[in-house]
Amino acid sequence: QKTSICYLSFPDSYSGGLGDTQFSFRLRQAGGPRSSPFQDDGRYNREAPLTLQVGPGPALTCRGSSRGFRGFGVPSLVLVSRLPYVNLFQCLLQLIAPEYFDKLEPCLEAVCNEIDQWPPPVPGQTLNLPVMGVVIQVRIPSRVDKPGSSPSLTGSSPFLTQNLLPAPLVLPSVHELDLFRCFQPVLIHIQMLWELMLLGEPMVVMAPSPTVSSEMVLALTSCLAPLRYCCDFRPYFTIHDSEFKEYTTRTQAPPNIVVGVTNPFFIKTLQHWPHILRVGELRMSGDLPKQVKVKKLAKLKTLDTKPGIYTSYKTFLHKDKTLIKRLLKGIQRKRPSEVQSALLRRHLLELTQSFIIPLEHYMASLMPLQRAITPWKNPPQIRPFCQEDFMKSLEHAGPQLTCVLKGDWLGLYSYKILEWFGWEGSSEPLQCQPCHGRDTSHWKPLSPQDIGAWMKDKSEVEIVDLVLKLREKLVRARCQHLPVKEETLQRVSLYIDTIIGSLPEDLQAVLHHP
Repeated sequence: QKTSICYLSFPDSYSGGLGDTQFSFRLRQAGGPRSSPFQDDGRYNREAPLTLQVGPGPALTCRGSSRGFRGFGVPSLVLVSRLPYVNLFQCLLQLIAPEYFDKLEPCLEAVCNEIDQWPPPVPGQTLNLPVMGVVIQVRIPSRVDKPGSSPSLTGSSPFLTQNLLPAPLVLPSVHELDLFRCFQPVLIHIQMLWELMLLGEPMVVMAPSPTVSSEMVLALTSCLAPLRYCCDFRPYFTIHDSEFKEYTTRTQAPPNIVVGVTNPFFIKTLQHWPHILRVGELRMSGDLPKQVKVKKLAKLKTLDTKPGIYTSYKTFLHKDKTLIKRLLKGIQRKRPSEVQSALLRRHLLELTQSFIIPLEHYMASLMPLQRAITPWKNPPQIRPFCQEDFMKSLEHAGPQLTCVLKGDWLGLYSYKILEWFGWEGSSEPLQCQPCHGRDTSHWKPLSPQDIGAWMKDKSEVEIVDLVLKLREKLVRARCQHLPVKEETLQRVSLYIDTIIGSLPEDLQAVLHHP
């Protein structure tokens, strides 16, 4: 794992650039016990948006900063985290890396001592993070935030009532990229890229530098918000990676992953992948940059390949010409890039919401009735998903009700209909799962009065069975990070102790030491 980080922290090919550069990469986390940066990952995940949760998955997020010199010296500083706070990490490395390159170890020791004093990230709170004489002020997003909104930093934390000296460096977001700058060369194809991400299609991003590669991959995987991109993605990938053989083999289909590469060698080894996006340097200019063209995979040649989207994929939905006109007008009027990015993000959000709302409505119809949900019985099963019934429901409750974009929405749904359940972030099909806590109403009926009344006419066997079921639910809620408040879990734990206390001593001894 350390070897992988070392290889990934340097450019994989000569780009001709000197000076400081920053980029992100991810790698599989090694097996074995892992120490957590928080005391309670479950509590953080219950309150954080899906896209920012600390997953049980094997990925580590890394942000590297390198300095190139004439000659062979290329020192690099890497920040490793399980949190995808790429904006915060970029800001942090911009402060630390230049000082580290000049003063080395003493600087790093002082910075680590400061970071050790930082409070844990709590969704919904604004934090002031002092480092190297600067206070970075950030707000940790919460799952209760309205999608597409930019919550104000004011009033969300007691820290803000203090007069901070020096004035804090305020970050508008811990994770959101400048989408407009990243997507500049592919704006007219944003519809196609959104569909490919939604379908989980394998894609290679070939870029001239690790910076461009990582930013493009992160932008692509973020365009499905508020959904979390459920496939793997590698913002920067090199020939030294342990998965190199797995991704370049031609004996099996490419995995569902988005990889960013810079080494020209990949043009040959990844020619068999179905979708390849080749881009040049990202430059902000006063006019719309030259847009890449969609080309056939057969035109992908070694070394002299020009920027373009090499694919045979045909989009289901039409391009949104209105969006392109608005962005063009913004360029002409020199509208700030932040505003352009907000327009682009809003468009992608509306697309995603229009797609998932019919799915949500149909899944809601499969849920058991409220009266069937009780803490005294096993959770009821969700009725099985039926593709035919779902497709029929789209005729009167489809995306056409919420989205003006025309096209073959039915074709998009039916392309990989059974894979949509992956966007819930679950390893098993959603329709096969009981309502173990996805619907928190399963916990609401619990109260001391309910338990006392229920126990009056129940045998010891039934009471012990209830204790075992409640314990099982507690374990499942904590292990699977189900959206149940911590106070509810603690209350249920207290009820269990109360029930056990009413039983004979021999049963108490057994239940206290299962």
